[in-house]
Amino acid sequence: MRLSALGDVAMTIPVLYPVCRANPQTRFIMLTKAWPASMFHDRPDNLMVVGIDPKKEYKGLLGLLKLASYLRSKYDIDAVADLHSVMRTWVIGAWMKLRGIPVSRLDKQRARRKALVTHKSSQPVTPTHDRYVEVFRQLGIESPDDFTRLYDGKPLPVSPIVLEKEPGQRWIAISPFSAHDGKVYPLELMKQVIAQLSQRENYWIFLMGGGKDEKIALRGIARNNSHVISMAEVKHGFVDEYALFAKCDLMLTMDSANMHLASLMGLKAITIWGATAPACGFLGYGQDASVDIQLDMECRPCSIYGERECRFGDYRCLSGIKPELVVQRVISAVEG
Repeated sequence: MRLSALGDVAMTIPVLYPVCRANPQTRFIMLTKAWPASMFHDRPDNLMVVGIDPKKEYKGLLGLLKLASYLRSKYDIDAVADLHSVMRTWVIGAWMKLRGIPVSRLDKQRARRKALVTHKSSQPVTPTHDRYVEVFRQLGIESPDDFTRLYDGKPLPVSPIVLEKEPGQRWIAISPFSAHDGKVYPLELMKQVIAQLSQRENYWIFLMGGGKDEKIALRGIARNNSHVISMAEVKHGFVDEYALFAKCDLMLTMDSANMHLASLMGLKAITIWGATAPACGFLGYGQDASVDIQLDMECRPCSIYGERECRFGDYRCLSGIKPELVVQRVISAVEG
């Protein structure tokens, strides 16, 4: 079980797919929300993904108990791996336990998190990937660490909205947004980064975004720069993003879901960190934090998820990063 958020669900794939392949005689049912359920492409034959809306059909305590009963009767559940460990999954897990079904639960390491963001300790939180693995190990399920990328050894996905890549071109996906201000590089500075990169003749920039405000912002950036395309303008799904990422040379991103989607396709990502940090445990699978961009400040990290207001009111951990530094880091990574 992992219901949200999008990036956290994406992080289950590098653990869950190897688990499924190492245990071919076991059937795995992944319970998540309806939208994240559609990201599970190229999945093993013994993996079924069930997408639900916990705020509608299974709302409240009675709804969750109904869901637990349905899952047990429909799929003959033998064990539960709770990769979320929140109230909703606790209810489902408790119902299963009362019927003799073993339940293993994610350790969120709350004490270590608190010590890290209050600067009482510099000990990092164990990476999410490793804590997911531990949940399966507690159930006695083999969990090899051998994920490479989706479609490994298979034809890569294609999409009608993804252009053909010409020889010599460098494709960079840029994901400038995140759910919280503490994880977003100021848009005016990001515009400078995009403008400088787009001036390089062989560089193509693909802007990733979602909501209405993001779409409007990205539209203006794309119009004002050559070789810059806003993917927010085109209705697309995860398979289209996978097809794009398969052709990209690099992703520039925040601490957000797109960092983890890039990891699923083996795409190198440079992440700009602000209120959060790799030490919080959410570095993308297989990504190298040494190429990431972050300022060495006594107040960092101040939040695990980036939702806290900046104590100084200006998010200087992000606004203090010069666009020229970002551009230089991207070019160095792309040219390799």
